[in-house]
Amino acid sequence: MGVRIHPRIARKFMAALSQALGGTLLGIDHVGLAVPDLNAAIDRWSKTFGLVVSHREINESQRIEEAMLDLADGSRIQLLAPLDSQSTIAKFLEKNGEGIQQLAFRVTNIDDAMAAVTAAGMRLIYPESRIGTAGSAINFVHPKDTGGVLVELVQLKEDN
Repeated sequence: MGVRIHPRIARKFMAALSQALGGTLLGIDHVGLAVPDLNAAIDRWSKTFGLVVSHREINESQRIEEAMLDLADGSRIQLLAPLDSQSTIAKFLEKNGEGIQQLAFRVTNIDDAMAAVTAAGMRLIYPESRIGTAGSAINFVHPKDTGGVLVELVQLKEDN
């Protein structure tokens, strides 16, 4: 059971975020799903929807193992499993159970996107971008500023 957000509130916050990102917003990069068992989740998504893993890695700094599954339109599903009970994903699973953990927007330039978000009065989780999946540059917009949705900003490695 995931976090419940009233649609009117979510639309308000997401419209403000979209306006703030302006020319840097390219579209949805991925939807991140917290799962307790990565292999079981990969199996489920592969058998049910025919999705294939395009990338898999262990992120030691976040204490997670993750897999990306590509969709035909270029967006992706990211499966996130904790490596231990101290990871953010383990804490999310304990509080919310398996489900949507984040919505990630692909941006043209992470620094410009971060500046636009802060200029619009929204908070970032990290003061500077970090390295994410497959070497992408990432940061997160605080969910209290987006109607309860954890929004990730992603600049792909090939765009860095």
